Amino acid sequence: MRLGIASRFKEEKFLVAALVVAAIAYFFEHAVIEMGRGVALIAAAGLVGTIVLASIRVAHHAELLAVKVGDPYGTMILTLSAVAVEVIILAIMMSGESSPTLVRDTIYSALMLDINGILGLAALLSGLKHGEQPYNDNSGKTYGVMILTAMGISMIVPEFVPSDKWHYYSAFTIVAMIALYGLFLRMQVGQHSYFFSYSYPRFERKKESPHEHEPDEPTAVSIATILVGVVIIGLLAEFMAAFMTEGLRDSGAPIAVTAVVVAAISAAPEILTALRAALRNRMQATVNIAMGASLSTVILTVPVMEAIALYTGQPFIMAMTPVQTVMVAITLIAAAINLNDGETNAIEGMTHFILFATFVMLTALGL
Repeated sequence: MRLGIASRFKEEKFLVAALVVAAIAYFFEHAVIEMGRGVALIAAAGLVGTIVLASIRVAHHAELLAVKVGDPYGTMILTLSAVAVEVIILAIMMSGESSPTLVRDTIYSALMLDINGILGLAALLSGLKHGEQPYNDNSGKTYGVMILTAMGISMIVPEFVPSDKWHYYSAFTIVAMIALYGLFLRMQVGQHSYFFSYSYPRFERKKESPHEHEPDEPTAVSIATILVGVVIIGLLAEFMAAFMTEGLRDSGAPIAVTAVVVAAISAAPEILTALRAALRNRMQATVNIAMGASLSTVILTVPVMEAIALYTGQPFIMAMTPVQTVMVAITLIAAAINLNDGETNAIEGMTHFILFATFVMLTALGL
């Protein structure tokens, strides 16, 4: 059924509220900053919550589109919408006073959240409920090797690139990431699309219809809402960056806190979608979302931010720290082992969730 204008505004109350909050932040930005760090942090926290609510509505419409087009196109829409939010927030924050490691730390945090947080928690909870859950093991293997290659090129090798030649390697990284993602897209939507889908038994498809009670949204409305939502999120992110920078100034808080916040904002809608899919015994969608989001974050965020670095002439620090490199290596090795047999279980989920808890502890320690 079609929704009227009044019903449409009621349905999108989170986006409407987000727009109102953005207007309030615009008029009172300087007043809030002048009130001190405590007030600025409270305002930043309020904006983070508002961005998450707006992101959830963007993800909802992306999910509606995903259901219409089916896998693998569906999960591609979901991950791309989340990455778009992350790139916009990063670009806005990097334009102000920010750490030169923000991009690196955000990508690292997103990988920990997506693989260890989302996939780990989903496999753990759904494994306790359903036992072993099947999926197409080709997807896990393909995602894993692509993530390893992209991370190695963009965040490990830069440690060995001389500082006076960074712009050459940045340009190479942009071309390499675009080439990797171009071929990946061709595989995902072309002749190897079956790598990223799984045929569930017919009775399960009948039993599980997550959107059978949802209104039949026109495709154009969903696309327009996603675009409007992303613009609103961009506006909110600009004020959030200003308030967070002021609130954390000289506070002694770990630099990586900002990166974790950015990664968590973009991952919030994916967490809900992936958990819903896993608890419905649809682990293929969860694997596609968690691993696809990790790959998209690296392979799409890196070229955009490297292009900004080349344009401004100010390089970012992309090489990971030794602790980050070890955590990424353990994560990808564990994922390669766990996603090798076409079934997940609670034990595999627990291993990744413990790695996520380790990431949280290391971040709290400033490592």
